[in-house]
Amino acid sequence: MKAYVYEKPRDLGSAFDDYLDPKTTAVISIDMHRGHLDDDPQCPCPAPRARDVVAPIDAFHDEARALGVRIVHVKSVLRPNGVDDIAGIPAAWRRTFPLHIGEIPNADAHAIEGSRWTEWVTRVEPGDMRVENKRRLSAFYPTDLDFLLRNQRIETVVLDGGFTDCCVLNTAFDANNHNYRVVVLRDLVRGTDPHLEGAALSMVSLHLGLVLESADLLAHWKNMVP
Repeated sequence: MKAYVYEKPRDLGSAFDDYLDPKTTAVISIDMHRGHLDDDPQCPCPAPRARDVVAPIDAFHDEARALGVRIVHVKSVLRPNGVDDIAGIPAAWRRTFPLHIGEIPNADAHAIEGSRWTEWVTRVEPGDMRVENKRRLSAFYPTDLDFLLRNQRIETVVLDGGFTDCCVLNTAFDANNHNYRVVVLRDLVRGTDPHLEGAALSMVSLHLGLVLESADLLAHWKNMVP
């Protein structure tokens, strides 16, 4: 098994076997909904680089489910009247992100409960778990994800989805601070741009956990499952 440390492959040996047990692992798939992934010009917070990982994420989830690994889908959903964001203290990205990419004409519609922008794009199966009240950048805040994972006796979280340098990175920090073992799948996350994606993965590899390729992780799990 190889991990990517500061973007360079390193052989793990057996030093991280406790990170790689499928029985105590859940895959956390972050913000794979229309509000980021739709190609409509009205998409309120577009993440076009993440569209090309939708099919690979679905395929990875299929193989993980077949091995008994639990899947948790997390998405941003705000109350219809916006009191937890645009009608209260707005999330910082609403002011800072446009400084980089320009005005986002439909940004106020992002993640509003009941809108089409909160519809999943990746496939959610009946046996999967869902967390649908992410209000800010981390999948742990202010959701019940930690309760859900601990109740399932989960020790390792495997992250896919987007943005690598935003919600994935924030979730990785929070997971580490909650004492979970953290794995980020470098081929199944996408960042704002390749530079920030690489920087975020490097930070994970140095401080928070393992950065792996999904095929390598699946091969390891298959060797562990009878």
